[in-house]
Amino acid sequence: MNVRFLALAVALLLPLSAAPQHAPCCGPITPAGQRLAATLDSMNVESLWQANEHINWETGQPDRGANYEGPGNHTHCSAFAASAAKRLGVYLLRPPEHGQQLLANAQAEWIASPAGREAGWKPVAEMHKAQHLANEGNLVLVLFQNPDKHTPGHVAIVRPSEKSARALEENGPETIQAGQHNHAKINVRIGFENHPGAWPTGVRYYVHSLP
Repeated sequence: MNVRFLALAVALLLPLSAAPQHAPCCGPITPAGQRLAATLDSMNVESLWQANEHINWETGQPDRGANYEGPGNHTHCSAFAASAAKRLGVYLLRPPEHGQQLLANAQAEWIASPAGREAGWKPVAEMHKAQHLANEGNLVLVLFQNPDKHTPGHVAIVRPSEKSARALEENGPETIQAGQHNHAKINVRIGFENHPGAWPTGVRYYVHSLP
């Protein structure tokens, strides 16, 4: 009888001990977070802002011929971020104030400057808070400013996600981003893997409340 009782107790306790591993790390996705996700998904980043094409920064559509080999035809993470911010009613450094070349580095420098603070951007100390703020419907960016100012940096938007605490610790927040390959959903660790020194300590998070 005692053995059966112990087995039943273990069976009842195991799901409770396992639950925190799978519970959302950063709170539920609020209605405002759902609206943010819908807006981001409506931009069709996996079809637009394609690498190796010169694009209109705001629409992501190609605006030069297929054989164009001039400047600005590589990756477009910063153009996508700027376009999404504009669509959401927020200013992020963008053309014509800065060209598309090396724009991510310029955005990272600008957002940390007094000009960025005056525009409403605030630093976020750690990634748990960054994911939580995105879940609440705020615009959250994750940026890497390349130490070599002649080499591109990277920027992505943190998208609402109910990922677990373990997934957050291992891979960082969930993002939507353009790049060498565009992704509607990809974590920070993988999304920034082409930028040595970015993950986990080289990235910075910033938040702007939405109108």
